[in-house]
Amino acid sequence: MSSEAVAGRRPGGDEASDEASDEGFVDALPKVELHVHLEGSMHPRTLLTLARRHGIDDLPTDSDGVAKFYEFRDFDHFIDVYLAAVRVLRDGEDFALLARETALGLAAQGVRYAEITFTPFLHIQRGIDAAEVFDGVERGRREAEETTGIQLRWVTDIPGLPGMDLRPAAEATIEFALSHRGSVIALGLGGSEAGVPRSQFADVFTAARDAGLHRVPHAGETTGPRTIWDSLEYLHAERIGHGIRAIDDPVLVDHLRAQHVPLEVCPTSNLRTGVVADYSGHPLSTMIKMGLPVSLNSDDPPMFGTTLRDEYLHALRGLGLTRRQVVDLAVAAVDHSFAPTALKAAIRADLAGVVEGLSL
Repeated sequence: MSSEAVAGRRPGGDEASDEASDEGFVDALPKVELHVHLEGSMHPRTLLTLARRHGIDDLPTDSDGVAKFYEFRDFDHFIDVYLAAVRVLRDGEDFALLARETALGLAAQGVRYAEITFTPFLHIQRGIDAAEVFDGVERGRREAEETTGIQLRWVTDIPGLPGMDLRPAAEATIEFALSHRGSVIALGLGGSEAGVPRSQFADVFTAARDAGLHRVPHAGETTGPRTIWDSLEYLHAERIGHGIRAIDDPVLVDHLRAQHVPLEVCPTSNLRTGVVADYSGHPLSTMIKMGLPVSLNSDDPPMFGTTLRDEYLHALRGLGLTRRQVVDLAVAAVDHSFAPTALKAAIRADLAGVVEGLSL
């Protein structure tokens, strides 16, 4: 196969055939998603439906309004909008609907396994019973699995928000995670990085480690390499959410590469929150050249106007990656996941079949 075809471009082909070729290639890939937020996966129509159902009148009332609502000035504004949107989730039926729709949407993109982050404390602090939250998301997860075969596991996320009393948030989140081990496989830390020192969560993440839970905090998205170092030291991080600022520190790059600490990269998210100016300036290709272990993810897809499928297409068209590099990203997501060994082997085998069929 020629270099043009490997890069996703047919020699002498027109733009329409190039695009069709890219889309067919991406659709053929079995996928794994490691960094996607349940609450951030709420479709605009679901936001509107639930707002009407619960009489919430300070949110947009039509799809155009939601589109404007999701125009973020910066990362802090994104957090404000996110917190406003999750107020529509009020009962178990809402959580079941959201989990089912999220899983079905992923399955329709060829996702076979996903580790979905959600933030129970955002709902518990609003007076919703923790059992109702979990029963709802589990019902939705099981219904989607029975329908499509997709397998989901949960990452419970501490909301690292300045101004919030973070001690109760951390304690409630680890208690929730430990109470639902099996479906919950990891502890995360999201929200803001600035003004939220990672060291304050050391005891909670140590408890997670000692209980056999995985640790996957966000770091190095809106702040520099120090936040990643702190996540490794204090939070026993096994994977890092985002981590794009790792490239600013050569010593950190060497450490992540040597210790094989994966980074969950979400390009469109970084653009939409203003962390990166455009696709051409996104550091993913540089991270790959440095040999950093990276995967491709969607973060909060409807809020950012993307999907995991779109992220793979953007990697080809906007980031200039070759098809071989995109396949490597798909394989990395499998390898970096906490999926059962047999499922990993099955997805790897299917990916190998795709590669063989494409003669990459």
